[in-house]
Amino acid sequence: MRNTLRLIAVALLLSLPFAVSAQPANPYELPDPLRMEDGRIVRTKRQWIKERRPELMEMLRSQMFGREPGQAPDLHFTVLEESPDAFGGLATRKQVKVSFDKDENYYLILLMYVPNDRKGPVPAFLGANFKGNHATTTDPAVLMPTPEKLATYAPGYVVEDRNTNGHRWEYEYILKHGYAVATFCYNDVDPDFHDGFHNGVHQLMDGDKPRNGESWATISAWAWGLSRCLDFLEAQKEIDARKVAVIGHSRLGKTSLWAGATDQRFALVISNDSGCSGAAIARRKFGETLDVINKNFPHWFCTNYTAYNGREEKMPWDQHELIAMIAPRPVYVASASEDSWADPVGEYFSLVGAASVYNLFGYEGITDRTVPEIEHPVVVGRMGHHIRRGEHNVRLYDWQQYVSFADRFLK
Repeated sequence: MRNTLRLIAVALLLSLPFAVSAQPANPYELPDPLRMEDGRIVRTKRQWIKERRPELMEMLRSQMFGREPGQAPDLHFTVLEESPDAFGGLATRKQVKVSFDKDENYYLILLMYVPNDRKGPVPAFLGANFKGNHATTTDPAVLMPTPEKLATYAPGYVVEDRNTNGHRWEYEYILKHGYAVATFCYNDVDPDFHDGFHNGVHQLMDGDKPRNGESWATISAWAWGLSRCLDFLEAQKEIDARKVAVIGHSRLGKTSLWAGATDQRFALVISNDSGCSGAAIARRKFGETLDVINKNFPHWFCTNYTAYNGREEKMPWDQHELIAMIAPRPVYVASASEDSWADPVGEYFSLVGAASVYNLFGYEGITDRTVPEIEHPVVVGRMGHHIRRGEHNVRLYDWQQYVSFADRFLK
């Protein structure tokens, strides 16, 4: 067995059926996800679960995402509004305050729609959003963020208009296919700017405890928030909490992957255009790189991660091993043809690199090293992938593939 998976990136890039930047990709060798640090090869599911997976998780926690805390000190839920008349009676809308502390100083507002035409508990999609719940829909009953909450967001934050980001949340399409869908604004958990971790849930969970190189950062906090929302979904009789897919776009795609890795209750994981430090292979050094991401967004990852700026080849892991943390649960990685910054080729090859772990569990994986054509989705075993035509975004085409993929495993 080869100890590494050698991928000749330049040749594959030139064969790609869409235009990308002329920037060359870096030739690289991927670490074998089934090779232990002591050199032993993982040959059984038990060995992966008991030895190799914890070894990789320790690496990702200590060197990339930081060490997330445990449960919130006083997690509780308050229904703020509920109506069965959403979207002309298609769904029941529920808006819930998910509080992390007794005094409710730290909380998020979860917006949830559940299809009314159901015979029992339904599967669900759960993901964070960028611009507020109100910005995901035309629904006039969706609450606007309060002045109290806005005061915790980034300085100069401007409230978006209703439905600004509605194209990314195809509620009616999802509901008509028998799924509930739930979302919250990521700023509710931790505002997306570098404030020294004095705002958001870091302050609640850490207080004034000194930070170190392994301290959890903002993406880890957003993933933690997704798990607290799953805690809520588990308490809802209309939701089958064993069948919840976690989804995210861009930086929130990085978040969904980490949430899926750290919380194995998520039944299915979807990464949409997550790019560098998400699904894309770091060693390719194509598009956004570690140096760029850590300098522009120093709050996203733990400070130990900066040791690999410009030195991606020195990382003892790569992003295919983050994908492998999801095994044997289904995983879908999507890219966009004009999104060279997120490196669609590198995203695809993370799936290829993780396939051996899915094989270990008895499932096929994506192993074809020919990058798929635009809008020719590939589903092999419990892995899915597509490259949508267009820019860095989420569109109806993406949701159509995600729903179709989820139908295989959650219905």
